[in-house]
Amino acid sequence: MKLIGVIHLPPLPGSFFYNENFEDIINFTLEETRKLEEGGFDSLILENFNDKPFRKKVRRETAIAMGIIAREVKKSTNLLVGINLLRNSAYDSAVIASLTGDFIRVNALCETISSPEGIIEPAAIEVQEALYYTKRKIKILADIHVKHASPLHQMDIYNIINDCKERGLADYIIITGERTGKSPNVNSFNKIKEISPLPICVGSGITPQNIKDYKADCYIIGTYLKDENGRINIERVKEIVRAFKSIHNW
Repeated sequence: MKLIGVIHLPPLPGSFFYNENFEDIINFTLEETRKLEEGGFDSLILENFNDKPFRKKVRRETAIAMGIIAREVKKSTNLLVGINLLRNSAYDSAVIASLTGDFIRVNALCETISSPEGIIEPAAIEVQEALYYTKRKIKILADIHVKHASPLHQMDIYNIINDCKERGLADYIIITGERTGKSPNVNSFNKIKEISPLPICVGSGITPQNIKDYKADCYIIGTYLKDENGRINIERVKEIVRAFKSIHNW
């Protein structure tokens, strides 16, 4: 799991802008998956990016729709498949990924955060409950100081990361910039990389030009890959892969 492309799904059932086009959504997702695989990525995340305004926990319709889409994607590709249900539906994400995927991204696994969606509490226990009942281990990617939010605690970054590992059972830590499409501060990233006992992913703002500045274990890339219509541009996928290979032995 090195290059993770984000597929921003159209509005899903349960969101305000869904327009009764579920088969079209599935076809859209399969085409985006094909571009990522053909372009050279090894993983993808399915994300309900267009279900704005986001709920703290998605409606049941949305979770079921995501599960159906994820199953179709998993059957169509050799890529690792991840799930991120915004804003922090970690239980549903974990169930879906456990049954028909490989990993999840959790915006608030081990921190209480203040966000535009309200105060969101840590979801580590929900993830473990889901995995207990589905009987399968998946990888857990946990955001720290996640974008579009502020932590409601006074703990230093070292203790937060260690709590995520030891108490939240995270497998990776994700570092982001302040907003979607914004890259993390390079100096802050390097300091976190030095002290983290877990592998580090950059979760926002990566481009072919700046990827060399972040010696990360994985890169989650969404915004850069999209054209003006919100679809993945395969040439941009290939650009990222070339830039990644120039700095990593892959």
